[in-house]
Amino acid sequence: MSDRPTNQTSRYEAVGLLVGFFLLSTAAAAYEIAPASVFPVIRASLGIDGSTAGLLVSIMYATAVVTSIPVGIVLDRFSVRRVVFFGAVGLSVAGIWGWYAATAGAYLSLLVSRVLGGLAYVIFWNAGANAVGSAVESRYRATAVGVFTASAPVGFTLGQFGSPLIEEAAGWPAVFPLYAALCVVGITVFLLATRRHVPGVDAAAPDNKALRELFTSQAVWIVCVLCFLAYSLYLFVNTWLPSYLVDAYDISLAASGLLTALFPAIGAIARSSSGLISDRVFGGKRRPVILSSFAVTTPAIVAFVFVSQLGLVIGTVIVVGFAIQLITGLIFSYITELVAPTVRTTAVSLLTSIGLLGAFAAPIVAGAIIDWSGYNLAFFVAGGVALFGVLLAFRAPEPGGDLQGF
Repeated sequence: MSDRPTNQTSRYEAVGLLVGFFLLSTAAAAYEIAPASVFPVIRASLGIDGSTAGLLVSIMYATAVVTSIPVGIVLDRFSVRRVVFFGAVGLSVAGIWGWYAATAGAYLSLLVSRVLGGLAYVIFWNAGANAVGSAVESRYRATAVGVFTASAPVGFTLGQFGSPLIEEAAGWPAVFPLYAALCVVGITVFLLATRRHVPGVDAAAPDNKALRELFTSQAVWIVCVLCFLAYSLYLFVNTWLPSYLVDAYDISLAASGLLTALFPAIGAIARSSSGLISDRVFGGKRRPVILSSFAVTTPAIVAFVFVSQLGLVIGTVIVVGFAIQLITGLIFSYITELVAPTVRTTAVSLLTSIGLLGAFAAPIVAGAIIDWSGYNLAFFVAGGVALFGVLLAFRAPEPGGDLQGF
């Protein structure tokens, strides 16, 4: 199957596919993070503690870890168009269900609705990361996928800033259906762009041999571990930076939230430019970007221990946010270049599952370290994680290299 869009895949179809998936993923990301910025209101309304409220967000990560690989196998074997449409219906139902449960004060029902929303997000992410990259010429693949992955920080920023405004105007339960409703626009664009076919995902269904080679590929597992490390660092900073700023610099929670928002915001730029940097600066090579990103992150994240001026902290947030999210923007196109076309979506799903396992575990481990010894040790441990990423990146393969199994 050729990577070049032919008369089967026009430029307009490729752009429509990217826009459709971007909107779907943005809607799901905003829905995912929506409760976070109105936690105090949710806790008071439902009479729950902080960890119980936090589960409304973390349950979506847990859902992704469990369902990502099965979803990838389904996407490789069945109609992507139908599965994505099912995801859009699922997110819409989850939004309405969540509003009803929240209004009724039914926490458990609300939590279960978030599982359905998490499944929809996994579908959008795994299908989008493969289809967007496959719909363009190979030399543009990393750039296209990098733009698509920027949908996550865009959705997070929208959810963080928009939820308090929605809560004030219509009550906090309204955040669930309103963000979920954004997927209606996305699925409409997607369906219009794929009326003839879904570009780039018409490879034959994988056989058992192809799946076995995928799961025993050393190259694939190296990239998956790199993704685990990158997402661990990303969620560590995203989760604990607000509390650190309040404790260390005696600023308000609102001010710390605004400063922390720089982290996902700079990620939209980093992820969008990751493929461009790899393709234009490094001639299409992936290893130098991954290696450079971890190399910059290592001293920058440890610098939080030593900087004492708030202005320097802001600069450090920008540096770390840009460096670590270059990896998360590039790595989803990188993984598809290391495997056979028949298992690309499964490979993306495996990568998603491993990466989000890091995202799920890192805030918990970091919290335990902070409770035991404080923030300084947590930042030093994070620096150690980044340093391990540097060492492992030296082993990272380039596309087209030898894909040795274990």
